[in-house]
Amino acid sequence: MQDVIVVGAGLNGLVTAAYLAQAGRRVLVLEQRPCVGGTAVTEEIAPGFRCDTVQHDIGWLPQRIASELGVNGVELVRSDPAVVTPLDGGRSLQLSRDRGKSAASIRALSPADAARWAEFSERMTRLAGFLEALYLEPPPQPLRTAPRDLLALFGLGRRFRGLGKSGMIDLLRVLPMSVAELLDEWFQADGLKGTLAAGAVTGLHQGPGSGGTAFGLLHHLVGQGAFRSRMVVRGGVGALARAFAAMAQRHGAEIRIGTAVRRITVKDGRATGVVLASDEELTARTIVSAADPRRTLLGLVEPIHLDPDVALAVRHIKCRGAVAKVNLALGELPRFAGLTGHGAVSISPSLNYLERASDDAKHGAISRKPYCEVRLPSLLDPSLAPQGRHVMSVLVQYAPYHLRGGWTAAQREALGDVVVATLAEYAPNLETAIVS
Repeated sequence: MQDVIVVGAGLNGLVTAAYLAQAGRRVLVLEQRPCVGGTAVTEEIAPGFRCDTVQHDIGWLPQRIASELGVNGVELVRSDPAVVTPLDGGRSLQLSRDRGKSAASIRALSPADAARWAEFSERMTRLAGFLEALYLEPPPQPLRTAPRDLLALFGLGRRFRGLGKSGMIDLLRVLPMSVAELLDEWFQADGLKGTLAAGAVTGLHQGPGSGGTAFGLLHHLVGQGAFRSRMVVRGGVGALARAFAAMAQRHGAEIRIGTAVRRITVKDGRATGVVLASDEELTARTIVSAADPRRTLLGLVEPIHLDPDVALAVRHIKCRGAVAKVNLALGELPRFAGLTGHGAVSISPSLNYLERASDDAKHGAISRKPYCEVRLPSLLDPSLAPQGRHVMSVLVQYAPYHLRGGWTAAQREALGDVVVATLAEYAPNLETAIVS
């Protein structure tokens, strides 16, 4: 019997396994795919071209996790400039980790916006710092009266008061706002507002005019130090997954790839093990699922073991993904205006552009002019492509998970055509540069 079985070897599952193994538990990780990483995988998309096929950055990796688990042999890099937004007339906007450099780029669009940039950055960064502190602690249980829970609530209140009167007002006011409303209060330039709002709505089935999207701006600022800044991995995100897997194995964890879990077994209200697709049954004192709640509770646990209210609540979790991924092998570097370094290129020239893109998805259609976040990882690591060539990774919004008429091979090809046509408006050589 194992102490813990972890279902799924994505980044979350691997970090969980590494910590448990480090603490002396006997851990078995089961992954149905032939490699670890889940969505954090780097794969060949054409002969000689390798790309992060799903997730092209690692988002927020808390420093505590990086320090405690170690990421030996993995080079984590922060892009600078963080993002470049091509605009009409050959203009562009660059947002850097250095606020002064960002202000200089903004000044070319609007001197008034440049003058307000430092104050806006400081206030939003402070609010994001409060969220970061919350994310690093277990959620408090307000209905419990145990000393531990009361202390957690007291600590939350103390952190909130630490924002000061103006900070507390800012937080309570900003969280329910639309990001469009927030940015309209601060800035004038369409290009700046589009660049910031694009980061706020990333991954959401909402446009910048939807309530609560200002929270997205703060959420994606957590732990980054600058707007639109993300951590990338030299050699691809798959290298980080392999590093976490190696760390877990060094502490004694066992990882089985190509091993699908068919069912989580339950006895007397407790998870007791798993049944594999091969019909092998494994037991453990604790089962950890790194799969999503719907798949875990509705797909792996038999309905008889679930409280009907819990099952109903899980069934009502909305799965409305809006992001697609397009990967391209290129014969030459696309000529985006303002492209320097290896940061992201954001096709988000205005709030209206983003709102129109989201409108299509609300009706079950692919955006005719999508928001695209482009990365060229071969600029950071030339080994990802043959000499002089490049790979392009594109996150695309909005592509509704529940597409009207359903996703077919023809619809996927149509999505690729829309993305290429959109990007070619900003990089005229793109269409002729595509190898695969």
